[in-house]
Amino acid sequence: MSNFFSKAEVTSSGRPVLLRNEVECHLLSAVDLEPEDHRHFSLLKSGLLILTTHRLIWLPSSSASTPTSASAIPLAAISHIFSSKKSLKSVFHSPRIRFQVLVSSDGRVFDPGSESGSSSGSGSRSVVVTAVIRGKGDCDGFLVKFWDSWRARAWETTETSDSGSASASGSGAATGTGGGLYSSDGSVRMVGVAGILRKEQEMWESTDKSLQDAFQDLNALMSKAKEMVMLAEKMRQKLLSGTSSQTIGTNDDDMGSKEEMQDWLLSVGIISPVTKESAGALYHQQLSRQLADFVRIPLERAGGMINLIDAYCLFNRARGTELISPDDMLQACSLWEKFDVPVMLRKFDSGVMVIQNKSHSDEEVFARIKSLVTKPEALLTGISPTDAAMTLGIAPAMAKEHLLTAEIKGLLCRDISPDGFRFYINLFPEIDPCNMYFVKNYGICSTWIKAVSSTG
Repeated sequence: MSNFFSKAEVTSSGRPVLLRNEVECHLLSAVDLEPEDHRHFSLLKSGLLILTTHRLIWLPSSSASTPTSASAIPLAAISHIFSSKKSLKSVFHSPRIRFQVLVSSDGRVFDPGSESGSSSGSGSRSVVVTAVIRGKGDCDGFLVKFWDSWRARAWETTETSDSGSASASGSGAATGTGGGLYSSDGSVRMVGVAGILRKEQEMWESTDKSLQDAFQDLNALMSKAKEMVMLAEKMRQKLLSGTSSQTIGTNDDDMGSKEEMQDWLLSVGIISPVTKESAGALYHQQLSRQLADFVRIPLERAGGMINLIDAYCLFNRARGTELISPDDMLQACSLWEKFDVPVMLRKFDSGVMVIQNKSHSDEEVFARIKSLVTKPEALLTGISPTDAAMTLGIAPAMAKEHLLTAEIKGLLCRDISPDGFRFYINLFPEIDPCNMYFVKNYGICSTWIKAVSSTG
């Protein structure tokens, strides 16, 4: 048997990689996809079904015994959605959603937007697919949004605006709170541009326009936000593609340094943030995966570790109007232990909580601290958290936590004065308890004595 579903890409945290202008609408867990023609097409068992404005995406369960790749069905390939009929038989069975999919002559899902789809349209046939919902999701709500997304035909708007779009980062779910998923012209509403929203709101409050004018301004704002997000995605692709030095120099002249561009992209925000309305019971699970994808770039810039509070501010700024609470943030980070993601939540002995890459090595940090603290000037006066921060390229608060951890490991000694904390290299391990006055001609203790003697 073959699988006629299209293959879908996923991120390292298991989130779907969305197309440009694609927005998640609803999620259902424990869903089976069963083509009517079981003899020729394989079944997809017990996975996560995600409805977007462009596709139906099926993600395999992490606990599945047999590995299955993520699959997708373009909404453009769906020719009909069957209405659900309530009967006595349906009461004793799992809820079902039936829809008809066009299949090309080669046994693959017919996609009218692709070159192969346009060339093989004459030889296409239809196959009825049944989605069996074995979980506790809102089947009726999913069906309503399924109809809305299919009728809105948002993929046609995307093709008209830019046919050469690249896939955006896999960041999850639905719309903001203002006016639904689609605007009056059928285009997808975009969220996450918090600065533009605030500026527009201030403009409304300072004018005497009527309510109708305000709604017209809102539609114009959403259209502008869509253009901004598309521009941000193009810039992000250029940053990640690793262009030549000449091209980078040209971009620097036109748009500033690479770091400034990354800061600007973070301020634009996430195209499709996960919300409680769309994800339902899976909210914290999907939020955790989206957060793992989001913190990847900030972690790279921060040297592999970032304060949880800083990550919370960056994430909320990127979500725009869809803010999350600190409890939601903490719960999402705590779920990383259950998922195979490259980041983790760490709590220092002082109580400070940070997000760090799993590949982050404390030994490497301690080696750099030891190199700093054994310099002649540092042997005499010690180092402060600010000195360590400049060497490690991190915030002083984070540097202080590393220094305190190094002290616990026996690498440093601490001196507290009115000027604050000063850290010195720990000389006690080199002192022989049986001959305390014997000084070796090598080692850190000998270097310290030479440094002190030279100043005297």
